[in-house]
Order: sequence, then C-alpha cells, then structure tokens
Amino acid sequence: MELGLNGQVALVTGGSKGIGLACAQALAAEGARVAIASREPAHLEAAVRTLAQAGHAVRAFAADLCSAEAAERLVQDVEDALGPLQLLVCSAGAAQRTPPAELQAHHWHAAMQAKYSTTLHAVQAAIGRMASRGSGSIVNIVGTGGKLASPTHLPGGAANAALMLASVGLARAFGPQGVRVNVVNPGTVATSRMEQGLQAQSRMTGEPVAVLHERLRREQPLGRLAEPQDIARVVLFLASPAAAYVSGAVLTVDGAMTPIVV
Repeated sequence: MELGLNGQVALVTGGSKGIGLACAQALAAEGARVAIASREPAHLEAAVRTLAQAGHAVRAFAADLCSAEAAERLVQDVEDALGPLQLLVCSAGAAQRTPPAELQAHHWHAAMQAKYSTTLHAVQAAIGRMASRGSGSIVNIVGTGGKLASPTHLPGGAANAALMLASVGLARAFGPQGVRVNVVNPGTVATSRMEQGLQAQSRMTGEPVAVLHERLRREQPLGRLAEPQDIARVVLFLASPAAAYVSGAVLTVDGAMTPIVV
C-alpha cells in the first residue's frame, strides 16, 4: 500500500529509543523528512547513529517537553529546519511503575507531568499551526493502562485515561480545520519500560523478575511479546493519508491480550 508519506515533515517525540525510535525509522523508510526529540542528548546521538546505519538521515532536537515553552521552541526549530510540520507522533514520557503500598501524592503529580503534560505540550505547539494550514495528522502513543487498571500503574494509567479523552476531544474540535488526531494504545512491548514494570511487580509480589517475564510471555495470545516495530506499523498507517477518514480513534494494539469490546 502506498501511504503517501514521501516528503512529509514529521516530528517524533520520544524518538530516541523504543517505540518512538521504531516510528522514526518507519517514517524515514517511507520517505518522510523526520525530526526526533528527546530530553537526553546522548540518547539522541545514539539514535541518529542507529538510523544512519539503516540509511536514514534525521534531525535531532533536545527538548524537555515538561515545559510548554520548550515544546513551542521545538516545533519552531523543526519547522525552521525542515519546513511546515505535517505529522506529529507523540511517544515521549512515561510514568514510573509503583506498587500501591509505595504510592504517595507526588507519584500522581509526577505521572501527569511525565505523560499527560509532555504529550499535550507537543500537541498544543503543533495543532494550531496545522489548523492554520488546513491539514495535519497527530498520533498519540498512550497505553492500555488508561483502560485496564494495573495495581503497579495507577498514576500512569490515570494520566493515560486523561490523555485519551483530550485526544479524542481535540480530534472533534480540530477536524473542521483538517487536523486528525488518533491514539494508539500499546499493550506490553519489549522495551526498557516493560522491564521497569516487571521490577515494580516483583517488589509487590516478591516473585523474581525472570519468572514474571516468562509468565508474561506465555500469556500472550499470539505467542510472543510485541516489538516496537509492531506498534510503529500501526502508527504509520494512522499518521498517513491512507487513514484520511480515521480521526478520534483509540486503537488498542496488544495482540488480543485484553479481549474487550469498546
């Protein structure tokens, strides 16, 4: 299928590793002009090298999206370097996994800052520009924790739920101006964040991480854990003109792990 992404200017927040890096690579492979953003310059440098080895040249920008002002500067810098932004993929930010017995008020505040604010700051910086030009596509990578409560992911799940609501509301509000907004909810993906979650679960249950990892793998209906590329392929479709009439969608990508009708 021709996705129509050749020459499109795309920004991937959280693009230096994990799902974000996989999205950047997939977009570049389709011919998009890609910028990636992360708080950590060292992670960005490693990502640029990885993408260059795959034959993709991307622009990298260090930005802490907990700051709305930093998000505005990021989008301006990307447009100055590459041209008007047409695609935004938000993969930055993740709340720390915390067993319920360890929860304190600051965990809830930190989760909203880490996930909700980082995403909404980037969206806010881009969506008005897209609307003024009459087109744009935004995909927010959120997570199934916003629909299915996990004991070790309650603050993060609450942030995810809020982000889903904001995303579909923005899709409705900015649709008349040609901007689409969609959400992808990955299930368990083989990244460093999964390992952090297993460590929190281990502290809560007393079971070794290796035991939890093997059980998680066996429980997957498709017989394996998702890889970042599995999520990136879905993001790529939703971001592209091939999904021109898909907006306000919240798509779970977890290999049928949570068999619910929504």
